[in-house]
Amino acid sequence: MPRTRKDEAPIMVDEPVIEGRYVELDDYTVGFETFPIGSDPSPVFRGLPDDRCQCPHWGYIVSGEVTVNYADGTETLRAGDAYYLRPGHLTVLADNTEVVEFSPTAELQKTMAVVGANMQAGVTVQ
Repeated sequence: MPRTRKDEAPIMVDEPVIEGRYVELDDYTVGFETFPIGSDPSPVFRGLPDDRCQCPHWGYIVSGEVTVNYADGTETLRAGDAYYLRPGHLTVLADNTEVVEFSPTAELQKTMAVVGANMQAGVTVQ
């Protein structure tokens, strides 16, 4: 059975607003993400359909708070919440937020290709 732990996962993203550790387990990617500074990453999702993340995610809020914005409404997730983010979302992260998230790898890679291209073009997280 595939498995991982945060302390075994390699740091793949190390920016002031996020430390991301990721491991692929079969067809899913497990992400251990820490957001020391509150941020709104929506600008880096421009170019995706509706300029929103189209990858579904399942996860757990270890600490902090995540506000999820959909075209049809907003919800706030807090420490202790398990969640499902359907395609078509954007998030705003509070200071000192930590999540463990599970995403279908193929969909995540499509999203991250756009996010990576935006970041290389100088688009920044707010």
